[in-house]
Amino acid sequence: MAIVSPSILSADFARLGEEVRDVLEKGADWIHVDVMDGHFVPNLTIGPMVVQAVRSAAPASFLDVHLMIERPDDVVQQYRDAGADQIAVHAEAVKHLHRSIQAVKDTGAKAGVALNPHTSETVLDYVLDDLDLVLVMSVNPGFGGQSLIDAVFSKIERLRKEIDRRGLPTLIEVDGGVKTHNAHQFTNAGAHALVSGSGVYKAEDRRAAIQALKNA
Repeated sequence: MAIVSPSILSADFARLGEEVRDVLEKGADWIHVDVMDGHFVPNLTIGPMVVQAVRSAAPASFLDVHLMIERPDDVVQQYRDAGADQIAVHAEAVKHLHRSIQAVKDTGAKAGVALNPHTSETVLDYVLDDLDLVLVMSVNPGFGGQSLIDAVFSKIERLRKEIDRRGLPTLIEVDGGVKTHNAHQFTNAGAHALVSGSGVYKAEDRRAAIQALKNA
């Protein structure tokens, strides 16, 4: 079954704690937190205080934090201290990718690297063995509710083939345009985990939506 990680970007922030607990009670595996700095991506969203609030609201949850920011090395410890269990940095946002991965691992968090749609998976050739997660963006980062870019499926297939060839436990997560009707395309390509914001939080029946994503 797929790992389901609802993005709180689509939640009602006026009652965020309740929204987080609700999707966990209805079967979500992780909680996905999209952090945007207004520089690497146009929008400005969540900081460590919000991560800390989510951790307080759901102490046993697995917090899957996606840093869409410049200079992530400077703040990864803050997000870890706030409660992040897993932190993904963008390959395009850092100068020394191996160093950034080690900065995450040094905090004790699981380490991931996110790839924009135009970025080749080959940038991970020399760091793949160090990763717990590869986060494949199937839309351009920065906004929710976009339509997915179909070229991502072949990227997922190539990544999964290389991970399996090396015998690694590295997970592939997909973020962007994931809905119940297309989730099987991502899992068939080789994804292990699915991020879905509006696909879960805006669903009439959240439990059914989460289960459909799991069964993809």
